[in-house]
Amino acid sequence: MVTQWIVTEIDGRIASVSADYGHFARLAEKVAQQPVAATDSIRTRKISTEELVAMAGKVRWEDFRLYGTKFQLSVWKQLFELAPKLYSYSELAAMCDNPQGVRAVAHAVATNPVAFLIPCHLIVPKESMDKAREIRATAEESTLFKGSDLYLLDSIDVGEYAYGSETKRELIKLHLKH
Repeated sequence: MVTQWIVTEIDGRIASVSADYGHFARLAEKVAQQPVAATDSIRTRKISTEELVAMAGKVRWEDFRLYGTKFQLSVWKQLFELAPKLYSYSELAAMCDNPQGVRAVAHAVATNPVAFLIPCHLIVPKESMDKAREIRATAEESTLFKGSDLYLLDSIDVGEYAYGSETKRELIKLHLKH
């Protein structure tokens, strides 16, 4: 799993959280297109996963400075407001009032510039959600597992993630524990 995260802030607001400088380069491009007076400061720092988890408990939507289309921003805000559990892309599309736009919503999820704080890692393929429901129903009938879905993570495909599926699994575990 990623142990160091690069946080980029523009004028004291979080613009990206990434495991590499790719988002920083894209942000620099966006800032360069604006008038010089539009930005006072850009700060990049490295933090640990533990610090990222702590930050997630305090951050508010107003603490972000995000660059995206109106549609991307609406999807990212919906992601930010999710209760900590797994969702399918179809469920998220419906929450975004765009049930037919699953692919567009999936693309917006994939372009999320703020890892973990905007929890795109909680979105998994619909087939995985179906399998999780099936496993959960069987487990509730025959075992003591109730409530937490953490035990499901090793048996479902969590889908693609920019930093790999193992990192996505670990981020899901961290998110569902808190």
